[in-house]
Amino acid sequence: MRVDIVTKEYPPEIYGGAGVHVTELVRSLRSRMEVQVRAFGAERDEPDTTSYGVPAGLQSANGAVQTLGTDLEIVGDVAGADVVHSHTWYANFAGMLAGMLHGIPHVITAHSLEPLRPWKAEQLGGGYAVSSHIEKTAYENAAAVVAVSDGMRRDILRSYPNLDPAKVRVIYNGIDVEAWQPREDAALLERLGIDPARPSVVFVGRITRQKGLPYFLRAAERLPADVQLILCAGAPDTPEIMAEVQGLVRDLQETREGVVWIEEFLPRQDLCTILTAATAFVCPSVYEPLGIVNLEAMACGAAVVGTATGGIPEVVVDGVTGRLVPIEQVQDGTGTPVDPERFVADLAAVLTEVVSDPERAAAYGAAGRERAASEFSWEAIADATADLYREVAGSGR
Repeated sequence: MRVDIVTKEYPPEIYGGAGVHVTELVRSLRSRMEVQVRAFGAERDEPDTTSYGVPAGLQSANGAVQTLGTDLEIVGDVAGADVVHSHTWYANFAGMLAGMLHGIPHVITAHSLEPLRPWKAEQLGGGYAVSSHIEKTAYENAAAVVAVSDGMRRDILRSYPNLDPAKVRVIYNGIDVEAWQPREDAALLERLGIDPARPSVVFVGRITRQKGLPYFLRAAERLPADVQLILCAGAPDTPEIMAEVQGLVRDLQETREGVVWIEEFLPRQDLCTILTAATAFVCPSVYEPLGIVNLEAMACGAAVVGTATGGIPEVVVDGVTGRLVPIEQVQDGTGTPVDPERFVADLAAVLTEVVSDPERAAAYGAAGRERAASEFSWEAIADATADLYREVAGSGR
C-alpha cells in the first residue's frame, strides 16, 4: 500500500503541533508501508519527500490564495497512491481534489478547526472565509476524519453536523519518550538566566489567542515572589497580540525578578533541559484539541497545569500527572472564558498550589512521564492509522 501524506509543515519547517505529529507519524508508518510526503516549502533531501512552493504567478496574492495554488501543484503527483492523507486546512484542498481526480479515499487528521478559531480573521482577513470554506467542504467529503481526542471528535461533529459520525475516528497524538526525556544542563540554564535552585513555571507555545498566554501572564502576578516565569514564546499571529504580550511581560519584569522570555526557536534538547528543571509546566489554552506540548512536558518529567478544555483532560490526569484548571467558556467559537477574572484567579491558585509543594510536583512529573510512555506511543498510533488506511481503501494489503 502507498499513502501520500500532504502537509504544510515538515522538517525543517515546523512551527506547531501538526508538524510534530506528521513527522513522527511518517517515521513510524514507513516501516509498515510506502509513504510519500508532499510538503509545502523549500526543497528537502529526504527520500520519498517532495516540496512544493507558491506558484510564480501567485507570489503577491492573498495568503489563502497562495495556499490553494500550492495545493494545485500537489494534486497531479498523488496519482498512483492508494490513500491520500491531509493535515490542516492548508493541505485539505490538495487531498480532496487528489481524491476526486484519482479516485482514491481522502483521510483528514483534524489538528484544529477553523470555526473554533474565529480570531484568525484578524490574521487572514478575507482569507479566513476561504480557509473555512475549504475545511468544511473537505471534511464533509472525506472518507474518514481522524480526531486527535474525544473532545476534538465532539468539536468536529458540532462544527460540521452534516458529517457522518461513523467517519470520525479518534486516534490520539503521540510522543517519542526517547527523544523527549529528562535532561540536565546547568550551563545552559545559567546562560538563559534560569536559576535551577528556584521554583519555575514554564510556558511553551506560539503567541496566539488559543494558547491563552495573556491569561497566564495576568495569573503570574499572583504567584509567590520566588517563582520564576520562563516563557518560550514566539511566532505571534498578529501585531496586536504581540503588543499585548509585550506589555504584560514588561509589567511583570518591573515588579518581580526571574521573568525570562525566550523568543527564538530552541532545539529540542534545550527545551528538554528547561522542562526538566521546571517545577510546573503551564498550558492555559482556551482551545486545544489535544496538546502535544503537554505530552512533551510530561515526557521530561514536568508536572502539568492545564485548562480543563478540549483534549487536555484526556492527557493530564487531575491529581495524578498534574492539575486541571476549571473554565466555563462562551459558546461562540472563541473559547473566551465567561468570567475571565475567575479563570485567571483559578489558574493562579492552582499554579501556586503546585509550585508550593515541590515534592508533590515531582511526583506528578514522574507519573506524567510514565503515562506518556505507556499511553501515547507513536507505534500504537501508526498501527491504528495503518488499519484505517486499509479499511477506507477496501484492501487487506
